[in-house]
Amino acid sequence: MKGKAMKLKRYLPLYLMFLPGAVYLFINNYIPMGGLVVAFKQYNVRKGIFGSPWYGLKNFEFLFYTPDAWVITRNTLLYNMAFIIINTVLGIIFAIFICDTVNKKLQKTYQSAILFPYLMSAVIVGYIVYAFLSQSTGIMNKTILPALGADAVNWYSEAKYWPFILIFTNTWKGIGYGCLIFISGINGIDPSYYEAAELDGATKWQQIKNITLPSLTPVVITLTLLSVGRIFYSDFGLFYQVPRNSGMIYSATNVIDTYVYRGLMQQANVGMSAAAGFYQSIVGFLLVLTANLAVRRFSKENALF
Repeated sequence: MKGKAMKLKRYLPLYLMFLPGAVYLFINNYIPMGGLVVAFKQYNVRKGIFGSPWYGLKNFEFLFYTPDAWVITRNTLLYNMAFIIINTVLGIIFAIFICDTVNKKLQKTYQSAILFPYLMSAVIVGYIVYAFLSQSTGIMNKTILPALGADAVNWYSEAKYWPFILIFTNTWKGIGYGCLIFISGINGIDPSYYEAAELDGATKWQQIKNITLPSLTPVVITLTLLSVGRIFYSDFGLFYQVPRNSGMIYSATNVIDTYVYRGLMQQANVGMSAAAGFYQSIVGFLLVLTANLAVRRFSKENALF
C-alpha cells in the first residue's frame, strides 16, 4: 500500500494534467455515442430519441439507393487517397528542405509560413480561391489567362477543372500540419548518423535515402493509418465553401458529407444524417484495422496495435 501511495503521489501532477483532456474526451466523444441509435429510428422531435419508432435500415437507403451513390463514394475515396499521398510526399520534401536551412531564423520563418494556411478557416480559403477564379474580377481571367493569350473560363460551371483545384487547395492549406510533424521527426534523428555518413563520403541524397527516410517511416505509417481511418470523411469546408455550392460542378465536388448536408437541409431527416455518420465511422474503423494488419505483417514495431 505504501508503494502504491508513493507511486500515486509521484504521478499525481501527470494525472491532473491528463484529467481535463479525459473529461473533454468523455463528454465530447463517448457520451454522444448513445445518439447512434437515431440511425435506426424514424426520429420525431416530440417523442425524442428513445421514444421515436424503430426504422430498421431504411435510413441507410439514402446513401445506397440513389443515382448519386457511386459518384459521391468515388469522389470521397479518390480525393482522400490523393490528399494522403500528395500531402505525405510533399510534407516530407518540404520538411527536409526546411531542416537543411542553415539560418535558424529563416527556418522558423519557413515553418510559420507553411503552417499559416492550415490555421485559416474554410470560408477565408473559399474567398481567396474566388479572388482567383471569379468570372468577372478574378486574377486568372483578368490577368493570367490574357497574358497567355487564352480565353476566360467560367470556373464555377466547368467540372473538369475542379479535381485539380481542390487537390491544389487542400495541399496548400493542409501540408503544413504534416510538415511540422516530419520536421520534429527529422530533428529527433541522432546527428552522429549524418556525421558518420559524411565521413564515409555519402552524398546528400544517400543520407536522405538511408538515414532520413527510414527514420521517418514510423511517423509516416502512423499519420497514414490515422488518415485511412477518415478516408470516408471529407473536409466539408473544402468541398462546400470553396466551390461555392455550385450545382453545375457537383459531379466533381459532391462527396458524402456535402451530399448528406444538402439532403438534411432539404428533408430535415436527422435519422438519415445519423446513418451516414454511423456508416462512415464503421467503414473507417474497418479500414484502420485492415491497414494496421497489413503493417504488422511487414513491420510489427511500426503497427499501432
